[in-house]
Amino acid sequence: MREREVSSFSTDGEQWASRHEHWSLPQPAKVAVLISGQGSNMQALVEQAPNIGIEVVLVVADRPHTAGLAWAEDQGLSTAVVAVSDFATRSQWDEYLANVLCESGADLVVSAGFLKLLGGRVLAAFPGRIINTHNSLLPSFTGTDGPAQALAAGVKLAGATVFLVDAGMDTGSILSQTAVPVLPADDEDSLLDRIKVAERKQLVDTVAKMVSCGWYTRGRVAHLACE
Repeated sequence: MREREVSSFSTDGEQWASRHEHWSLPQPAKVAVLISGQGSNMQALVEQAPNIGIEVVLVVADRPHTAGLAWAEDQGLSTAVVAVSDFATRSQWDEYLANVLCESGADLVVSAGFLKLLGGRVLAAFPGRIINTHNSLLPSFTGTDGPAQALAAGVKLAGATVFLVDAGMDTGSILSQTAVPVLPADDEDSLLDRIKVAERKQLVDTVAKMVSCGWYTRGRVAHLACE
């Protein structure tokens, strides 16, 4: 469920509006998960589903024969492959993906290692109800190589971020973050492995709080309602 409030303010004679929106989910919440590879984040959600008030109703991959898709099928989950290459245009892919997600009855869409930007049809079908998990402390180090960028920059803390998806690449409002220290001996693989462990826990915890408490936004800033 979505509630919206728009407040008007005046600063030095200028009028501006701040949009306040609040979302809540039914329990159990129906969740669709988008993957591209092994699906370790998806597996964590499926394994913890009974404990956090969700039912994973669909797993969608953007390519066939992925390890994550095979695992989901072994669990008896509904799956679908929606590959961009199967469509004449990106907009057709976007429309088809939106239809697949809507037909699943999903209340929440989780992009978990899904290596495609979602289009306008999908975003419009699930406003404020699509989250993504990224392996850096956003807004730093966007894109697919966050840990490598963190090492190159010499930062002392890396981590992971769960955010509400918008039309940009890793630009949505941040819901939660977890920090992972960068060790002197780290290379990309060792740092990524530790981030993945923290990332899986954070994703499960964040979805659990979204189900139990809801979430809200004030302009560009997002919060879990129980924090």
